[in-house]
Amino acid sequence: MSTGTTTPPSPSHDRGKCIFCKICDGVEPSNIVHQDDEFVVFPDMRPAAPHHYLIVTRQHFTDARSLTKEHIPMVERMVSVGKEVLATQGGSDGSARLGFHWPPFHSISHLHLHVIAPENEMGFLARGIFKTNSFWFVTPETVMARLEDKL
Repeated sequence: MSTGTTTPPSPSHDRGKCIFCKICDGVEPSNIVHQDDEFVVFPDMRPAAPHHYLIVTRQHFTDARSLTKEHIPMVERMVSVGKEVLATQGGSDGSARLGFHWPPFHSISHLHLHVIAPENEMGFLARGIFKTNSFWFVTPETVMARLEDKL
């Protein structure tokens, strides 16, 4: 179910070249655990903990930095979907780490929220890669605060 509006995708974006667009379009196989009009959710291929999901926008956005203030409700919905998926998959949002890799520190140039649980089962390297509010990995709250201040 989709609520709110989003900016149309860039006409120059080629969905056929983006792996996440291909998964959203059903062209590339993935173990999809949730999908709706706005998002597709599947496990990370290199999980940092027993529950590690990617909440991916169907509409192509390059990254969190490319969003505007009008996208704050979409980020809030991404968080809600992430918590719902954790619950249905047997995880707990009370012990979860949620965040976005901040450019240029992302491997896929398509907006996606990492939902990782439980935090205490993350390995040493994963704790560094997904270090909360570092200059390379930021919480949804930090993204929304930056968008709120964006001109």
